[in-house]
Amino acid sequence: MLISNITFFMPSVLTLVGIPGLESVQCWIGIPFCTMYLIAIIGNSLLVTIIKSERSLHEPMYIFLGMLGATDIALATSVMPKMLGIFWFHVPHISFDSCLLQMWLIHTFQCIESGILLAMALDRYVAICYPLRHATIFTHQLVKQIGTVVTLRAAIIVAPCLILIKCRLKFYHTTVISHSYCEHMAIVKLAAENVQVNKIYGLFVAFTVAGFDLIFITLSYIQIFTTVFHLPQKEGRLKTLNTCIAHICVFLQFYLLAFFSFFTHRFGSHIPPYIHILFSSIYLLVPPVLNPLVYGVKTKQIRRHVLKMFSS
Repeated sequence: MLISNITFFMPSVLTLVGIPGLESVQCWIGIPFCTMYLIAIIGNSLLVTIIKSERSLHEPMYIFLGMLGATDIALATSVMPKMLGIFWFHVPHISFDSCLLQMWLIHTFQCIESGILLAMALDRYVAICYPLRHATIFTHQLVKQIGTVVTLRAAIIVAPCLILIKCRLKFYHTTVISHSYCEHMAIVKLAAENVQVNKIYGLFVAFTVAGFDLIFITLSYIQIFTTVFHLPQKEGRLKTLNTCIAHICVFLQFYLLAFFSFFTHRFGSHIPPYIHILFSSIYLLVPPVLNPLVYGVKTKQIRRHVLKMFSS
């Protein structure tokens, strides 16, 4: 229903632009994006399959890694098919409810990934600082409970973002989203009403999840490094640090990209839109692509099983 020539009441269909300013070359941009998506799906599927099939890998560290791989597959799949449809087949339209669902899925999987990274950091903390108690603390029952809590936390804390948009925002300036996927602030900015509550809750979610997780991950690794550098033998220090390098690489690339995307969307008005949208889109693909590569290269047990699978 069109209320005026510039305001729409509860639009049923929205239009995703893709990458503003780069519409003419989006078909070419889709090629590396599709390549990254295929690498992410193949790499994480291989990782999950190996961890599931090899009983020797049914340990907390590898189980969390399998959870991370499954989350990466779901995160990439929730955004890439529609994005490639925009880039290659010029299908920019998406129903309002489907857009909200995609928004909820993307942010939920991001929160799940952050929670799994925290669980992995705590696992390394206990394994290095309290090695004799690790097996009794991180039981399979606890790992299942952590997975459940991380998933429920993400689903519940992101759900109000969807409800606040659906129930509070009735009028919209435009139905065109200047983005390649349905992101929370990209949808909120379309509204012709007061969106302060939506913005505040979005900030609350970001700092509650990412801020909380990052603080505890940092504290865990400070304690890990303190313990490692007090080890008497240099060889022991290097071996212990080597087991943490893969985790640290994954933490850094996930949170640095996350905070760059978050702050530029809210405070980076001087940054050209196509740069922000391009980096935001890449951000959803880089962790799923890099995680299996980093762990495959740095984790000897996984590397051995991958070589064994291909050689057989």
